[in-house]
Amino acid sequence: MALSLRAPIIAPTAVITDITSDTGLTAVGAGLLTGLPVLLFALATPLATRSIRRFGPETTIILCLAGVLAGTVLRSLGPASVVLAGTVLIGAAMTLGNIAVPVLIRRDVPFKRISAVTGAYSATMNIGSMATLLGTAPLAALLGWRWAIAAWGLVTAAGLAYWLLRQRRARQVAAPGPAPEAPRESTAGSSRNGPGATAATVRTSTDRAHFRRVVALLVLAFCGQSAAYYATTAWLPLLLSDTRGLAPTSSGATASLFQIAAVIGAFGVPLLAARTRLWIATAVVALCWVTLPIGLLAAPEAFVLWAVIGGIAQGGGFTAIFSIIPRVAHNNADTASASARIQAGGYLAATCAPPLAGWLNSSTGSWTAPLFLVLAATLAFTVGSLLAVRLADRR
Repeated sequence: MALSLRAPIIAPTAVITDITSDTGLTAVGAGLLTGLPVLLFALATPLATRSIRRFGPETTIILCLAGVLAGTVLRSLGPASVVLAGTVLIGAAMTLGNIAVPVLIRRDVPFKRISAVTGAYSATMNIGSMATLLGTAPLAALLGWRWAIAAWGLVTAAGLAYWLLRQRRARQVAAPGPAPEAPRESTAGSSRNGPGATAATVRTSTDRAHFRRVVALLVLAFCGQSAAYYATTAWLPLLLSDTRGLAPTSSGATASLFQIAAVIGAFGVPLLAARTRLWIATAVVALCWVTLPIGLLAAPEAFVLWAVIGGIAQGGGFTAIFSIIPRVAHNNADTASASARIQAGGYLAATCAPPLAGWLNSSTGSWTAPLFLVLAATLAFTVGSLLAVRLADRR
């Protein structure tokens, strides 16, 4: 599942020149190939929550993979309008998976292993993105760009086959009637917080207020995480070319370190949290995030080090945020609702951050202002995530 949740967005970036020359896609249209899916991650979250509520997370994942596969094939077939239509379908379908996976992890994974499984999920998305980025151009040289971006649909098709088989087997062994999820606390026979409210009702109301506070803080944290990640991903190669005089291949290689180092962060957070506390692992991630823009501002000659540290931060930040949700969610509906709100806010920030960073660069003629934007985003992650994890631990 993770291999199909980001790689299809990355594939066109490796052959963007071929796509634009063959289809007549404008520069704005080329930007939409990566910008549209991220925008849909924010806008299509109500669709994902409705799907989970009506069909369950497994069926939602199947719909996700089917949509990604159909969009991947459609995008490789026609002119510019068809390419963009396939991209819209991919983005909407991926949104289903973005919300369904945390629900499935919360439901099926033992509590002590949630961080580890979330880390593996996050790391695999990064690995899939890197494999796609490295493999698409050679495939295009052999087969042409259309076959090259369509070929990654084989991975999605394999995932779809697996999940269809898994659901079929689950139905064969399922009991005639699935038991409904037990409520966290019973509140029957009493009015909420009224004069006759029971202690159970009051505790439930307190839990809900606590849950809303943690989710609000996680929205802030994921807005900072996503804005910092997408702004850095979009502009780090050009920043290094402008400030350090690197050739495109060298700046691209350094930027790739920012992506692949995410694997260290994704696995490092659960390992550190298992030996200490999740808030300590989150604090380490926050320190790494803040170090990236400060390092590039204060000691730009050590750009390789800052790229690696920033990569660790972006992989660990995702894992930390989505490891906190199950600590405060009362049931699957809470998990889906929290995940939807957090991702809607975060991906909306992700859509705005790269063009804002580009505008700051063109307006000031310097990369200082964009780096301060990234710094502000990392500070938002720091405040939101640390307050959220401390509140979650007090529950």
